[in-house]
Amino acid sequence: MALPYTLETDRPLQVGVLALQADESLEPDLRRMIPDDVEYLVSRVPSDVTVSRETLRAMEGRITGAASLLPRGAEIAAVAYGCTSASAEIGSERVGALVQAGVATPYVTEPLSAVIAACRALQVTRIGVISPYVEAVSDQLRHALSEAGLKVTAFASFEEAEEARVVRIAPASLEAAAVEMGRSETCDAVFLSCTNLRTLDVIEVVEERIGKPVLSSNQALIWHLAQLAGFADRVRGVGRVFATTLAR
Repeated sequence: MALPYTLETDRPLQVGVLALQADESLEPDLRRMIPDDVEYLVSRVPSDVTVSRETLRAMEGRITGAASLLPRGAEIAAVAYGCTSASAEIGSERVGALVQAGVATPYVTEPLSAVIAACRALQVTRIGVISPYVEAVSDQLRHALSEAGLKVTAFASFEEAEEARVVRIAPASLEAAAVEMGRSETCDAVFLSCTNLRTLDVIEVVEERIGKPVLSSNQALIWHLAQLAGFADRVRGVGRVFATTLAR
């Protein structure tokens, strides 16, 4: 005998997240910042243990498959793809199209688009960029930011290629690098690039020390996701950018 049941009609707000297989930082940051009444549904994109332009480009063929693994019955308000350097390598528009080929959602964001939107909301045009990665990968990111109208007036890198080492770069090292860069008069904000860096605990500390906004890949991504999906009023924000709204 079939048991009777009723279906719930009210749904929580749902967003999708495509984290890289090698990423250990994005999900912990989501847990800290996403409000309890928002469900984030995570799929993983197969990725390599080292980062190069070639391994980043290889992800182009994997994004749609990862997006298609998000629950078909969900009503996903927006999807966040979690790789800054791959977004610069593949292109933000292409990433968005690949995600929407795999899952029905009105909005897609990734860290490159997110940090550009955050800089516009903060009215920042000159930024200093700190990257963990080797020169060829970092150069492509700098080019993408410049193409969007941002002047990369300072740049520094830890010159690391292994993701397992990137995620373990100490927050104290990030803080020291960001403070040194941020004290320069040539930049109006500092961007800590890479979703695998553990940045949340240093952002507001550095902002206080340099008197300027500090952005990171995960922080900007979650800010942008909250703006697009409609929960910006209750996200647990970190840093000055959360006092701004998305310029549409």
